Amino acid sequence: LLLSNGLTVTCEESEDFKYLAYKVTYSVVFPIGFISNSVALFVFLCRTPEKSANTVFMTNLAISDVGFSLTLPFRLVYFFRGGQWDFPDWFCRWCVFSFYVNLYTSVLFLTGLSILRYIAVVQPFRNKSLVTMRRASLSCFAIWIFVACLSTPFLMSGTSMRDEKTRCFEPGNNKSWKRIFILNYVGVLFGFVIPFFIILICYGCIICKLIKGEYSQTMNTRRRAVYMIAVVLSTFLLCFLPYHVARTVHLHAKVLEKNCQVIEFLLKGLVISLCMAASNSCFNPLLYYFAGETFRKAIIRRAPHRRTFSLFKQSGRQRQSSLQKSRKLHP
Repeated sequence: LLLSNGLTVTCEESEDFKYLAYKVTYSVVFPIGFISNSVALFVFLCRTPEKSANTVFMTNLAISDVGFSLTLPFRLVYFFRGGQWDFPDWFCRWCVFSFYVNLYTSVLFLTGLSILRYIAVVQPFRNKSLVTMRRASLSCFAIWIFVACLSTPFLMSGTSMRDEKTRCFEPGNNKSWKRIFILNYVGVLFGFVIPFFIILICYGCIICKLIKGEYSQTMNTRRRAVYMIAVVLSTFLLCFLPYHVARTVHLHAKVLEKNCQVIEFLLKGLVISLCMAASNSCFNPLLYYFAGETFRKAIIRRAPHRRTFSLFKQSGRQRQSSLQKSRKLHP
């Protein structure tokens, strides 16, 4: 629908599809993302006696995912209420801020893990001298500061009034859209394009090393490298790439005031891609499992089927021992 407002013409966007998609996605992502990343965080902090640079990056990645997951119940309340924000304005700003912080810290932490894997595989003799806990901790700290600074403008986007409702997560005027338009290119360049190229270079070198057979580590370590490549590339291609493409195209159409039907169509693509981007917190535990040996062992050790199997073995041994004793007593 076209709405005339003075000299500007804006489009009234349908909210049904958008709100339904967010309600379904966040209802799934919240329990899976929160529980799996909380378990990972517990394992990294309390069940990993020997910390490594990989553990440092994975711990920070899990912290980012848990922090974002904690905002999802409030988003769900908003969308189930039909777009009515019942919480303080500052918390609306924080929820918007946390989405972008999680998105881009995830990208950069995954890039850091890819660089660590590259050094371990391609430069194994320099691994111990280049990779240290201190450098990993400083790198993660720098990533938090860098992303927080770049995401600070989103703290300016608070609540707005529309249709007699207090809105959140929805830019209220053309000035807000133009600010997001500029921030979009900063995010695309530093939060996706550059990290993605670094990851492609790292994994290209790793694959070449594996194909040439110059990698001297065990088959298990090779398999872990392949699993990590698959999980990280899948996360980038399924979660991050569609969102950045859809967001850029939609913002172009919005700022240039394209036809309302075009904007509505692009908005649906943006909504779907944003749901995929929000689900990245569900992919990361797969990375912990396949690439993190300590995490995998801790999960397997506490798996229900393993405990059941151990109980069966133990009870079997007890029965066998009882039979042997009875035979001795009653030959």
